[in-house]
Amino acid sequence: MSISSRFSVGIHILALIEVNKEGINSSEYLASSVNTNPTLIRKIMGMLKKAGLVEVHPGIAGANLAKDPSEITFLDVYKAVNVVQEKELFSIHENPNPACVVGRNIQDTINPLFTSAQLALEKSLENMTLQDVIEDISDKEKFDLNTLD
Repeated sequence: MSISSRFSVGIHILALIEVNKEGINSSEYLASSVNTNPTLIRKIMGMLKKAGLVEVHPGIAGANLAKDPSEITFLDVYKAVNVVQEKELFSIHENPNPACVVGRNIQDTINPLFTSAQLALEKSLENMTLQDVIEDISDKEKFDLNTLD
């Protein structure tokens, strides 16, 4: 099991939009950095727009962040691109055998544990921001964030 790569691609897109805010952030440009198809970028951009994280204008190439990078948490991105039918990170198999001691108890036993793990993950994601990513990239690449304004 893994969290969809849409999550990391969403963070990648948002970071690139901020780092390249003086340039044109077209889906083709963003796709070249992610090394994927522009169609996938447009799909994820739609999710980020719906969540209020980016601004895009029909007929105009490019996108901008809708919020300051310090206000965009990883949890915001996770929720924006997590398109599973259920809100739970972990799903529990259905219809275990009620004639089995484990089968009749497993769901009630592991559900609270899964809920606790998901809450811990969400709390952790809530404390990480896009600004943290941009600053780390800046440190690695030795560019000045102040020149990005």
